[in-house]
Amino acid sequence: MTPEEFYTTLEKENFFLSDRQKDQFERYFERLVEWNEKINLTAITEKSEVYLKHFYDSIAPVFHQLITDENKKLLDIGAGAGFPSLPIKILCPKLDITIIDSLNKRISFLNLLAEELELENVHFYHGRAEDFAQDKNFRAQYDLVTARAVARMQILSELTIPYLKVGGKLIALKASSAPEELQEAKNALNLLFSKVEKNLSYTLPNGDPRFITVVEKKKETPNKYPRKAGMPNKRPL
Repeated sequence: MTPEEFYTTLEKENFFLSDRQKDQFERYFERLVEWNEKINLTAITEKSEVYLKHFYDSIAPVFHQLITDENKKLLDIGAGAGFPSLPIKILCPKLDITIIDSLNKRISFLNLLAEELELENVHFYHGRAEDFAQDKNFRAQYDLVTARAVARMQILSELTIPYLKVGGKLIALKASSAPEELQEAKNALNLLFSKVEKNLSYTLPNGDPRFITVVEKKKETPNKYPRKAGMPNKRPL
């Protein structure tokens, strides 16, 4: 997908990028490739692949009207090089975006990137999701949490649901296995007082299958969740 094909495909979805937004995506690509030579950000570096498998893939929740350009607080867990939240931020500039990542080098990249792209209301924190979720400044503070290819839903739910306000939604972007994962995650979702709202299946323009699972938080999360760093992975709920 060339940049021009990316713009045209967005226009078919009724998203018309300004010159500034086009420039932001272009500079995002340039910095991603430049920094990828210093630290491991992505295995995908060819321009057409970045525009398809990172930029286009990341903004799918906007196409499906799961995220809109409103003054809402969105947290992205395990965003790595900023996916999906920063492409979403370019498309929906009113969103307030927070990223938590366990690798400080990635946080350095994101800070530089946000400054260069002149993104406002973006915040980056270095640390473990399990630790920040027990901090009252982060716990139950977000309208939306996104996660793209981070972990199976049984684990992901414990890492993300505690951050949501009651009525807030987890939007999980998956490449495959979503229906099977939801069966596995039933117990975890019950313990965390959350419920699957929808599970969308679609394809990228090249035919690659994708899923978006939306989970709504129904009640406050019990204080014992999430458990200590590493436990959700070792002993899923």
